[in-house]
Amino acid sequence: MMLSERLRAVCALCPHGECLADIGTDHGYVPVTLVEEGVVHRAVAMDVRKGPLSRADASVKEAGLSDRISLRLSDGLDGLKAGEADVVLIAGMGGPLTVRILAAGEEKLSGAKALVLQPQSEIGDVRRYLSTHGWRILRENMVLEEGKYYPMMEAERGQEPLSRLQLQYGPRLLEKRHPVLLQYLRHEEQTLLTVLGKLRESEKTSGEGRGLETERTQDADKDGSRKKKDTGRAGAERRAARIEQVQMALELNKRAQGGEAR
Repeated sequence: MMLSERLRAVCALCPHGECLADIGTDHGYVPVTLVEEGVVHRAVAMDVRKGPLSRADASVKEAGLSDRISLRLSDGLDGLKAGEADVVLIAGMGGPLTVRILAAGEEKLSGAKALVLQPQSEIGDVRRYLSTHGWRILRENMVLEEGKYYPMMEAERGQEPLSRLQLQYGPRLLEKRHPVLLQYLRHEEQTLLTVLGKLRESEKTSGEGRGLETERTQDADKDGSRKKKDTGRAGAERRAARIEQVQMALELNKRAQGGEAR
């Protein structure tokens, strides 16, 4: 079975276990692969939609694993029995949805020793949830596939407070000075600097234009102008703060490399 680089990396983060619960299984490729390779003995493949579940059923039958992989129509963890799975995987969903699924299904996670998560957005929110709900990030990876960056993580039971930088970019990725993370940081820095420059230039141009307006026009439009000005300035400030954060992560990586060289 041919897996994308992203899904291969997700599978590589899965620890050995008795039962895997794959939430949002789609084609069922991940549970089929992990059962075939002996990483888990059995799996529960779940999806909220009948279409993906039907595709997963076809994958399971083609692999001859119907006796070891069960399929369930389920919203999040609703279809899982409490303590049934010791490894829970959620990949390809947005960060807010990932957090909602975990929060709503805390009872169902009673037997879970590991979470394998690959959120598509708001990754910092997912890390924050883990850090404040009894989970410690054990391993992280990041892959670049078709122009998109995909961070992913394995979490185990435990406690670990995380700094702002660790929440945003990943404690293990920063520790390892992961090459894809470094590539992402440089790309992000350049993108943000370009956008910030355009915002500041736009604000400057708008300011010059306002200087030529009559006092009457300024009075008539002052509320709208102020709102537009504040919006532009707020956007610039947000991006400037983000650039500072990116540069801090890059500097942290640079210092670590210097210490290693010594």
